[in-house]
Amino acid sequence: MAEQGNQNPKRLYQAWKGSNRFFCWGRLIFGPDVSSLYLTIVLIGGPALCFCIRVYQNINDHEKDGKDSDYWYIVLFVAAFLTCLDILFLLMTSSRDPGIIPRNTKPPESEEAFDMNTPSMEWINDKTPHLRLPRTKEVIVNGLPVNVKYCDTCMLYRPPRASHCSICNNCVQKFDHHCPWVGQCIGLRNYRFFYLFISTSTVLCLYVFGFSWVHIAQNKDGVLKAMQKDILSDVLIVYCFITIWFVGGLSVFHFYLICTNQTTYENFRYRYDKKENPYHKGIIRNLQEVFLSKISPSLNNFRAFACEVENMVAEETGTDNVRTSKEKIDIEMGNRFGESEGISLPEILQNLHYDELEGNSKGKEGIVDFDIQPSPFIFEPEKRDEEIIARETETMHQV
Repeated sequence: MAEQGNQNPKRLYQAWKGSNRFFCWGRLIFGPDVSSLYLTIVLIGGPALCFCIRVYQNINDHEKDGKDSDYWYIVLFVAAFLTCLDILFLLMTSSRDPGIIPRNTKPPESEEAFDMNTPSMEWINDKTPHLRLPRTKEVIVNGLPVNVKYCDTCMLYRPPRASHCSICNNCVQKFDHHCPWVGQCIGLRNYRFFYLFISTSTVLCLYVFGFSWVHIAQNKDGVLKAMQKDILSDVLIVYCFITIWFVGGLSVFHFYLICTNQTTYENFRYRYDKKENPYHKGIIRNLQEVFLSKISPSLNNFRAFACEVENMVAEETGTDNVRTSKEKIDIEMGNRFGESEGISLPEILQNLHYDELEGNSKGKEGIVDFDIQPSPFIFEPEKRDEEIIARETETMHQV
């Protein structure tokens, strides 16, 4: 069986644990709701095609009357160009890696967990029952403290501005939002194309809306009679008027976010208007960061061969927080159990005097319970004399 597995190894996109869908053998990555792209393309291409047909009819009318129609050929070309450009930005937004952070195969090292500042007293114990990790930790960004959270699914501390998308089931760098019209997360690597998509959609709507009015206004019978005859232009005017409020408002809102260096998620979650934004660099530099900076390479090579991890941490440790005396971590013997089982024990635990605490860490049947303690190295025995308390206090101060 092992030989067969080596003969036919899977690529990363074939063994991907997120909800994404891949095409062209892992070269294109979409969200799980990629089918919404069809609707978006129809909503863009349908009205644009109708407008081009109307312009072509107008060109034929001008040529029959012997009028100059070169002007309308330019109108037709610009409309087709904006439509193709809009759909191109849409596909570039939805088909590329938005900035997915690779998952860890095991939780962070416990030494790192105890060597960081954390304002939270909430501890993670789901995938690491022997040791606990703080739910949040504090990092400094441009001189300001920022709290980052631990992701249970990806088993990592998310970088600043990253968040886990529940739809795609991935942690994404500089996560903005998950767009159902694009069918993809909007993040660090595709935000530029997303803004170009919605801004081009706005320009296209204004273009079709304006020239549809021109078609009606050029009729000599009057606007009302022209609207009764030119039903196609009427539909385009109504459709574009409604759509402009949506894509136009979205373009203005995201332009504000770009100028203030915020994401949609941060704007609704943190409200930087009430506190200082650690990422704000000034309007000019913020615009340069989005439109002129080099797009960072993907952290994932989806066509690379995936390493099949047979013994995951969750399977090794299980979800049981109750351990028998045989499974107990032998602190006094130099972390022998941790080394044999691949579990790293913090240095702060390796030098504790365990003699007085051994009997107190067992239950009635000799079972060690790590979950009932407020921290991995604080125990509460039922009976202590003054000498033991003094000795433990001195030991903890030395550590």
